[in-house]
Amino acid sequence: MVKYNQNSRSIIIFQGFLVLEKGTGLSGYSALIQGHDLKVPIPDYLCAIGTKHKKYDNGRWRMFTPRHRPEETLYGHLTFALKYEGIDLSILNALFHVIEVSEIEAIIRSKPTGMYCRKIWFLWEWLREEPLNIDDATTGNFVSLINSTLQYEGISYPSKRHRVRNNLPGTIHFCPLIRKTEKLEQYIGKKLSEKAIGNIGQIHPDLLNRAAAFLLLKDSKASYTIEGETPPHNRIERWGRIIGEAGQRKLSISELEYLQYLVISDNRFIEPGLRTEGGFVGNHDRRSGMPMPGHISARPDDLKTLVNGLIETYELLCQDDFDAVLMATIIAFGFVFIHPFEDGNGRIHRYLFHHVLAEKCFVPKGMVFPVSSVILERIGEYRKILEHFSKPRLDLIEWRPTEKNNVQVLNETIDLYRFFDATKLAEFFFECVAETVDKTLPDEINYVKKYDLFNEFITNYLDMPDKLVALLLRFLNHNNGKLSKRAKEKEFKKLSDHEIQSIEHKYAEIFG
Repeated sequence: MVKYNQNSRSIIIFQGFLVLEKGTGLSGYSALIQGHDLKVPIPDYLCAIGTKHKKYDNGRWRMFTPRHRPEETLYGHLTFALKYEGIDLSILNALFHVIEVSEIEAIIRSKPTGMYCRKIWFLWEWLREEPLNIDDATTGNFVSLINSTLQYEGISYPSKRHRVRNNLPGTIHFCPLIRKTEKLEQYIGKKLSEKAIGNIGQIHPDLLNRAAAFLLLKDSKASYTIEGETPPHNRIERWGRIIGEAGQRKLSISELEYLQYLVISDNRFIEPGLRTEGGFVGNHDRRSGMPMPGHISARPDDLKTLVNGLIETYELLCQDDFDAVLMATIIAFGFVFIHPFEDGNGRIHRYLFHHVLAEKCFVPKGMVFPVSSVILERIGEYRKILEHFSKPRLDLIEWRPTEKNNVQVLNETIDLYRFFDATKLAEFFFECVAETVDKTLPDEINYVKKYDLFNEFITNYLDMPDKLVALLLRFLNHNNGKLSKRAKEKEFKKLSDHEIQSIEHKYAEIFG
């Protein structure tokens, strides 16, 4: 029998790095992880029973009062976890693979109509995909699996066997979860989609079309820049046109492979389609060439299951009123963590933001939502949020280098990519979406208006061709509203000093 909380030292070391004061006790998932030595990513928040008679947060720990202390049993800690922490599929799946079937059956038979017993029963059979030797429940009200006060729920499907409503926002093959936080609730309450659609509806269609064309290029260029690439303008334009078509076709493996074909202009040096070898994101040692991964991709044997699971979850959430930004978070970040292709994953990942937002009508069809440009401005935060997922998983992946200086994963890792907490990812992406709605879109549309005013002035003043006006404006933008010495001596040497002064004065008047 497992004994929980048997540490009698003055401090409790949890997973080698988290510390609790004497007198406190692990509770819920933390007790289950410690008691059963589960090899799982440690949750962002953990629960413990403190000595004070009030609930409070202490760094990573959420401290509960002594009266919340559960029974020091498997059932006691499972019930505490489901009641106060919500569902963590990664931990539950790992737990259900190390405990005996008889233990679970004994728990369910002890309280066959109990709400938490029925949830445990459903989760065992859903995760293990095998039935327990227990007759179907015949009494008791149906209960929702996801507690909607703790986590965001999906569409509900009744399970008559357990008298449980399965409202998980995903499938067995791909089901990230998002906790309800004050920050996310505030963003959802702002109704950013309504605000964006309302603002866009007030803009003249001609102005909107030209702003959209500009935003296509801006977002496409930003996505390449995030990857550290500076492709020729025609490739940026081509990818921009694809972004403009986001949401028009349903997702499938063949559609994702088509997107990869469009992203990679020269595929002579890569194997297109789902990887047949391992993959990682990182560097190689300069001398030995040994891989130095910051992120290890899903095993090639797991890719079809994971990508099909991602698409099934996408289709499930499309049928629901699940928040568009939360759905985009789950699908786009889930894709990039799986990393199914040899190359092109990052740009397709950011395309999926556009695809889901367009599919859910977050902004009007055909209107580009330049969120990649905001991500680029927050590139440091973006990298940290990716590392927040990847770093804890590196210690759980056994791998060896291959002859091609790639990585070969040696252990089972599929759960790392199909079950994860996407809360911090959702908070980051919502911040980017809010900035796009509140600042980037208005700024870009306002810029087009100012461009029109400037262009009208130049055309009336000098009758200058549009291409030259655009070049003139670029020079002024890059030099704080002043023409550089090079511009005066080369491209615009025909302008008089008086004309240059008039142009610079007008630029300052329009653009500030």
